[in-house]
Amino acid sequence: MTALEDRLTILEARIIAHRQLLARLLSTVDATTQDELLYWIAEREVPRDGQEDPGAVLTGMDALPLSIAEEFREIASLVRNRSPHRRRPKAGEE
Repeated sequence: MTALEDRLTILEARIIAHRQLLARLLSTVDATTQDELLYWIAEREVPRDGQEDPGAVLTGMDALPLSIAEEFREIASLVRNRSPHRRRPKAGEE
């Protein structure tokens, strides 16, 4: 690996650690607070970039809001999966 690849790997590991810690913290709050936070996150899961063309080529600056939105989706998913307030469907339910 090059020094840049090593640095990117370290940064990705740190992001994952922060994501997991944040999701764990959010999964411990009461149901009302958690719902409010998940609603706030849901509003940020879709970037408001005005991009209508799904085939458009992204630049570095375009990738930033999309990456932020993806991170919010990851956090919300972890919270929903870990939360004791959320009933998980049984086999055959959905």
